[in-house]
Amino acid sequence: MSGPRPLRRLAVFCSGSGTNFQAVLDAQPASAYDVAVMVCNQREAGAIARAEAAKVPVVIEPHRAHPDRASFERALLEHLAAYDVDAVVLAGFMRILSPVFLQGFGRPVINVHPALLPAFPGMHAARQALEAGVAETGCTVHLVDEGVDTGPALAQAKVPIAPGDTEATLQARIQQAEHQLLPQVLDRLAREGLSGSGAGA
Repeated sequence: MSGPRPLRRLAVFCSGSGTNFQAVLDAQPASAYDVAVMVCNQREAGAIARAEAAKVPVVIEPHRAHPDRASFERALLEHLAAYDVDAVVLAGFMRILSPVFLQGFGRPVINVHPALLPAFPGMHAARQALEAGVAETGCTVHLVDEGVDTGPALAQAKVPIAPGDTEATLQARIQQAEHQLLPQVLDRLAREGLSGSGAGA
């Protein structure tokens, strides 16, 4: 019986400046994964220039060009069919994917979230952590399911909250942790495949 399929060819989905995407690109030469395509739903996103500089194929599919979420997601699936990827990585992709995409793709979708899930799901996770008065937060790389940030965690990294932290300063430190954790997890999945899940600090 064969083991887990290595997740080597990746499609990375972005919506914004693409700093997590850049971290994935920077780590790629020493890693087992290969970014086959970057998919973006915003024509002005900084991630596009990062992909072009790295000679990674770019697909731009604005969600606003579609009448509904299902139409947008079917277009994403059509684009992915040309690249034969093993997994999709959400790196600052600001759209929730519905069962239309998740079931249609049928392979792992991986997200990085700026909190120690299940704490502080959804938007403004750093703000949620500060308002809750917790001593630490962090980031989670997890599998995407049909809920909002509810899929199984693959790995986590902790970030202490410092006295005087603002949402901006805390978010910046969480982002630094994301830049380290996400490429590490993707490299592991490219070498070992997806045999199970479990969070580790």
